[in-house]
Amino acid sequence: MLLLLALALTSGCAWLDRKQREIIYRPTPGVPANFAGLRPGDQRYFVALPSVAGEADQALEMWWLPHPDRDAPTLLYFHGTFRNLYENARKIDALREAGFSVLAVDYRGWGRSSAITPSEQTILQDANLAWSELQRRQPLAARRVIYGHSMGSGVAVDLASRLHAPGDYAALILESAFTSFTDVAHEAGLLAGWMAALSSERFASVEKIARVDAPLLMIHGSADTTIPVLLGEKLFDAARPPKRWIKIAGGAHSDLDLVAHDAYQAALRDWIREYLSRRPSPSAETPAPSAAARPDPARRV
Repeated sequence: MLLLLALALTSGCAWLDRKQREIIYRPTPGVPANFAGLRPGDQRYFVALPSVAGEADQALEMWWLPHPDRDAPTLLYFHGTFRNLYENARKIDALREAGFSVLAVDYRGWGRSSAITPSEQTILQDANLAWSELQRRQPLAARRVIYGHSMGSGVAVDLASRLHAPGDYAALILESAFTSFTDVAHEAGLLAGWMAALSSERFASVEKIARVDAPLLMIHGSADTTIPVLLGEKLFDAARPPKRWIKIAGGAHSDLDLVAHDAYQAALRDWIREYLSRRPSPSAETPAPSAAARPDPARRV
């Protein structure tokens, strides 16, 4: 059976490719029944992707969650596999508690965004669209922060590697990050590593992190069994300074804000004070992003 699967994958079987991506990303569509809603003043809305002839229109759900401090830095939030924004609301609230306004995106396949079987390519396309929306929400590059958790760290590193600080954004924050999907699979066991070798889904952050020229904060749990801490450490070692590594003792993959609430908040607030505390003048215009980083135009709906 494994030999047949390998032959099918290497011969480009579209059905097996789609099934493989479903297993890798495990996208969660819809809204959980127990979702309590956002705070007053928060917004949920859709951003449409550029239309493609012969294909149905598609859109991303975005959340705009402003901080009470109008001068707070704005964080672009990229979540990981499986859980959509609704199931990440607690983590997002922890980031806002630390002092950020948050712009969050559900990739296509998750939440109420268009229903597709996602791929690395579609997720990165969605990240480009989210970046365009961040520029609209926060015109000051010195107040823009890119953040990624788990798979979202791969999304964040890819985007950051195509931008430049301080002209485009100010800082990068990665939580429970990894070097590449292939390395994660190898840590999971021989069969998973063998399957990963046949997959085109890579998110090879370790090959891109050296191009990131912004201050970097990485946070990882010592008890993370989904992405072992050694993969986070390896990615950190490959990054350029200035950079800071925070290891949360006893923290797992998605509970760092709960296991060590005070330490988690302190790490983020210290980072804000050190790299984002300067209050740029409202008259200071943000330079246009580099041509390679400009996303396709989008319309809000």
